[in-house]
Amino acid sequence: MYHYTETGLLNVWLANGYTVRKTSSGEAVSIENADGLHREIGRVLARKSHLTAAEFRFLRKELDLSQHRAADLLGTSEQTVALWEKRGKIPKTADRMFRAIYLETIDGNVKLKELIERVADLDRKVDERLIFQDTEGVWLKAA
Repeated sequence: MYHYTETGLLNVWLANGYTVRKTSSGEAVSIENADGLHREIGRVLARKSHLTAAEFRFLRKELDLSQHRAADLLGTSEQTVALWEKRGKIPKTADRMFRAIYLETIDGNVKLKELIERVADLDRKVDERLIFQDTEGVWLKAA
C-alpha cells in the first residue's frame, strides 16, 4: 500500500491505482486518475461529521478557493479561515456549510454555491442611502 501524503492528509492510503518507478533521483509515484481520487477523498471527507484543519484545507483547495474567497462564502475573515486551517477549530455552522458547498459543487449542482456567492456579494455591497419613490400608489426603491 502507498501512503498518499501529497494531499496534506496523513490518513490516506492507496491499495492500488498507482505505479512506483525508479528514476535517477530516486523513486517516483504515478497516480492513475488523480482527479477522480481527489474527488472521492473529498466526497468521503464532506460526509464526515466534522472536518479537521487539514481536511478543510484539502476541500478548499479542491474547490480552487483562496482563503479569502472561502472566507467570503462563509461570512468570515481570511485570518479566521487561516486559523481554522492551522488549529482546526472550525465552527459547526461553517463546517456544515463548507461540506455542503463541496458536495453540491462536485456533484455538478452548484446552485447552493451560487446562492451563497450572491449573498456574499450582497454583503459587500453597501447602500448608504435608501431612496424610495411613489409610482402610481406603489412604493418602489428608486434606481
